[in-house]
Amino acid sequence: MNEQDYSKKKKKALVIRTPKKSPGGKKRIFIIVAVILILAVIIILNFQSQREKALKVTVEKVENHDLTSIVSASGEVKPKKSVNISAHISGRIVKTGVEEGQTVKNGDFLLKLESTQYEANADRDRAVIHIYQAELIKADAQLKKDKSFYERQKKLYDELLISGEQLEAAKTTHEISEATHEAILYQIRQAQASLESTLDMLSKTIYNSPIDGIITSLRVEEGEIAMIGTMNNPGTVLMTIADLSVMEVEVEVDETDVISLALGQNADIRIDALPDRVLQGTVTEIGSSALQKAVTTEESKDFKVVITLEDPPKSLKPGLSASADIITAERKDVLAIPIASLVLKEKEKSDDQDEDEQEEGVYMIKDSRAKFQVVKKGIMGELMVEITSGLEEGQEIATGPYNALRQLKDDTLIKTEEKRQ
Repeated sequence: MNEQDYSKKKKKALVIRTPKKSPGGKKRIFIIVAVILILAVIIILNFQSQREKALKVTVEKVENHDLTSIVSASGEVKPKKSVNISAHISGRIVKTGVEEGQTVKNGDFLLKLESTQYEANADRDRAVIHIYQAELIKADAQLKKDKSFYERQKKLYDELLISGEQLEAAKTTHEISEATHEAILYQIRQAQASLESTLDMLSKTIYNSPIDGIITSLRVEEGEIAMIGTMNNPGTVLMTIADLSVMEVEVEVDETDVISLALGQNADIRIDALPDRVLQGTVTEIGSSALQKAVTTEESKDFKVVITLEDPPKSLKPGLSASADIITAERKDVLAIPIASLVLKEKEKSDDQDEDEQEEGVYMIKDSRAKFQVVKKGIMGELMVEITSGLEEGQEIATGPYNALRQLKDDTLIKTEEKRQ
């Protein structure tokens, strides 16, 4: 092969052939571009959904429950009838006739104070009365004599046998006798009143039981001095007698709860000293005014509530600590939700609304989104609250946790998590 033939063959090899365009090429390009756009849209939507963070909440269905509304309070056990025997007069205790824990009847002897002084005072008053009674006899005789003389003088004066001066002297003597007689009568009454006072003091040296009961406290012994009370110092409490056949629990109820109480409501009583037993009782007294505290504060007020126990055990003692659950209302098979699911939300302002108002409701869950729903409440149970309107059985609501409920708003994306037991 010569050089010229080799050069021609090389040029043919370097020639690039351009293929002819077919009609289906444009269609394939359009399909590819469309697929790319769809993929781009999907990626963008997924990116946007990932940017909206779902809020984790626990969700429960609205169901029917049996509810019991309870007011809880604490206090102590007290007998319905309890009497403190206090000293009415001062004196040394010379005899005690009972012991602590002893059963007594009405009128039984309890103790005696020294009575020598009061007995002497009584004898003195009696002697004074006798003296005045003797003087009264003399004054009575003198009065009769002077009266008779005055009447004779008056008759003689009418017959013009004596002068006016003689009649006036007889009249004066008669009036003096009357005054003396009257004065002695007053002195006798005064002495009798003094004797009655002395006898009353003497009777107070002996103490008898005013009721049937048990000596729950004996605070004195023979030889001690019983002192009467003054304005600033209370008198000596000698002993306490209580009728333990009827026992009560006296509790203090907060002012926010006392308005729901009523006489006759039932209560479950738990005594700290009897942990395995629940006693039954009935509300028999509700204080009409708040209890006065030793130190005045701005804290909430408490009211005294008395619960009478039914069939109290004999082992029950006054002063034992107790707690009471007073049943204020009961509902059977009513729509109820957890109290923790309730949320307060600011109400949308209207033209005639001056201040911010709040409305209470729950967040319903539908299609993984939250929606606020206003509800009306009935009675409150321990953990559940009755719903009288706003919800229906079977609807799902957000029940917690607390921090998540505070963040919820309408249309918030929800991610359900299991409720912690």
